[in-house]
Amino acid sequence: MAPLSAGELTGLRETHLVTLAGGQRLHASAAQAWAALVADARAAGFDLAVASAYRSCARQLAIWNGKVRGERAVHDDAGAPVDIGALPDTGKVLAILRFSALPGTSRHHWGTDLDVYDARAVPADYDVQLSPAEVAPGGVFDAVHNWLDERMARGESHGFYRPYAADRGGVAPERWHLSYAPVARDCAGLLNAALLAACWDGSHCDEPLLLRETVEALLPELLERYVDVPGDWCEPPVGANLFDL
Repeated sequence: MAPLSAGELTGLRETHLVTLAGGQRLHASAAQAWAALVADARAAGFDLAVASAYRSCARQLAIWNGKVRGERAVHDDAGAPVDIGALPDTGKVLAILRFSALPGTSRHHWGTDLDVYDARAVPADYDVQLSPAEVAPGGVFDAVHNWLDERMARGESHGFYRPYAADRGGVAPERWHLSYAPVARDCAGLLNAALLAACWDGSHCDEPLLLRETVEALLPELLERYVDVPGDWCEPPVGANLFDL
């Protein structure tokens, strides 16, 4: 598969995407694999659904700036609200990055990553939170994730794995976050300061990136800690084929 262009990588272009039946968008290859995984889940008694898939740079910027300004909630690992205004600038950046990506670096830009849940496990009017409690043992979506764990362990997840399965001191664990490894595993390594500067300098967003000076001063550390993940995040068992659909 051809690598993403700079614009596709940073959420500025959408030429790599196709639209799913529910209106969500994914990379064309990921969409094909997702359809196969959904069919397998349905056969197992689950209705695997998308809470969030592709997200543009402009959308990620609105989330980021809203959190910097205190207009959107920032939580700590226990779910308690963080008084973002009381933190120094570096503390603000790190607190936000625990749960929200820096614009231009989100894996959701690539169309390979999506947040999922089991629609069959809840009423139609249920408000999905994507919270640790929902996916914890005994949680409302625990069963579907146990099924996904088993599929991944057997190399039968059609290329989808969990980049944030464990806490490595960067992004908080997100059991609901799946990533299509055949495309995504190479994308993070393509990001660099020059690409991101061009992204943040452009006229495609309605407002500038808040805390940019602090972000740029910390950027090598931020890319390593919050964007890159160890290469073994998507290693299937010996004999399994990562590219199988």
